Amino acid sequence: MVGQRAPNVAGLCGNLALRYVCAVLLTPAVDWSPNHRALRILDQRLLPAAEVVRDLYTIDDVVDAIKTLAVRGAPAIGVGAAIGLVVALRTVAGESGTHMRALLPEFAERLVASRPTAVNLAWAVGRMRACAERATDATLHHAMHAEADAIRLQDIAMCNAIGAHGLVLVPDGVCVLTHCNAGALATAGIGTALAPIYAAHTAGRRVHVYANETRPLLQGARLTAWELRRVGIAVTVLPDGAAASLLRSGAVDLVLVGADRIAANGDVANKIGTYSIALAARAHEIPFYVTAPWSTIDAHTADGATINIEFRDDSELGELPIGVGVWNPAFDVTPHTLVTGYLTDRGFVEPPFLASCVG
Repeated sequence: MVGQRAPNVAGLCGNLALRYVCAVLLTPAVDWSPNHRALRILDQRLLPAAEVVRDLYTIDDVVDAIKTLAVRGAPAIGVGAAIGLVVALRTVAGESGTHMRALLPEFAERLVASRPTAVNLAWAVGRMRACAERATDATLHHAMHAEADAIRLQDIAMCNAIGAHGLVLVPDGVCVLTHCNAGALATAGIGTALAPIYAAHTAGRRVHVYANETRPLLQGARLTAWELRRVGIAVTVLPDGAAASLLRSGAVDLVLVGADRIAANGDVANKIGTYSIALAARAHEIPFYVTAPWSTIDAHTADGATINIEFRDDSELGELPIGVGVWNPAFDVTPHTLVTGYLTDRGFVEPPFLASCVG
């Protein structure tokens, strides 16, 4: 694992999606290294104090980065797992298709197990395994490299599409509440929940974002506020426990959140605290929209009760008295009845989501 200062790549980007990313970040959250021999990440554990790029070469490094949230956000960990699988196999096996194929099941299973709730991780790894099944040993490395890059490019396009479809939700002067980070730091592109906000800002519309700090790891305060301020979008951070009072005050017009998994009936797994915001939004008649890639819809999971919720280490809550128990789920489930609408790269969609229609 190599640490180095992030380069300034502003102005080097050609298309709209990458121009957005360059406006927000000095380097994408997940990408190939320049020689395509490593997975390059912006280490989010160190933000906002330091912007450090790390190049990951081994399966141990990639799994550790996902587990410890050096790379995080459902779309980003899917992209990171796809690229990471290719570079980790190459690090051990070179371009020997036979050796790569022998290692693939173990490496794939370790990646999927690293964060069980976010469906994009298993989805991306599943795509990579399906690609390997179609390839011969002679073409395996090339085919998997091309598939991982396709996943990355599709993620960038997905973010742009969500921004374009969601522009209708963000008129001039709107105030939006969001939770956790579903922006450029959570994807290979401009984000999901923040994509309509970036699109509106680019269109010259005034937007004010209220960002919950997002306990216990402060993704809202550390990450969302950081990236919004980089492009001059007004942002106010508030304690998670103040969200209901803010919604009651009338200061918020709209709630936009991301998703780590959307069940067939529309129940939504997202960062812990999302459910309470949805309840408060319903009580105060504030629209509550979920934004996510189409790939985040898991039509094979019937409802939220069957979603596997990840629990995090006790240490994330800080120093506690000896003998005190800890309950630290990373996610909660918001019932579909509390969701005003679902915004995806295919536009606005409605449950139920049938397996025959979701690819």
